[in-house]
Amino acid sequence: MARKLDYRWNLRQVMASRDMFATTDLIEPLAQRGIRLSSSQVYRLVVERPERLSLKVLMALLDILDCTMDDLIEPIAAAGTARRKRAAGGEEAGVGDLRPKRARVSRTDG
Repeated sequence: MARKLDYRWNLRQVMASRDMFATTDLIEPLAQRGIRLSSSQVYRLVVERPERLSLKVLMALLDILDCTMDDLIEPIAAAGTARRKRAAGGEEAGVGDLRPKRARVSRTDG
């Protein structure tokens, strides 16, 4: 089974190491690189972990902060991986080889 990965977003830490402590410090440098974001969008980018990120925004951040992707995005193992329950006999509980069948929805004119 494949290992589940997650990531840690380190933009705030990288900014702090460059003496950039306000989220609005990024607005003008981003605009100079053709990226126009509102102050609330920049705030969310810095404070929250983005699920989707434009490569143009990522490249602009790397250029502004003079850092690498490894500095901004740190891969980590997913927390809270679900454990499989064991049955009384020590075997893994579950459906085994059983798989659900696709439901068929049909129209009934009644």
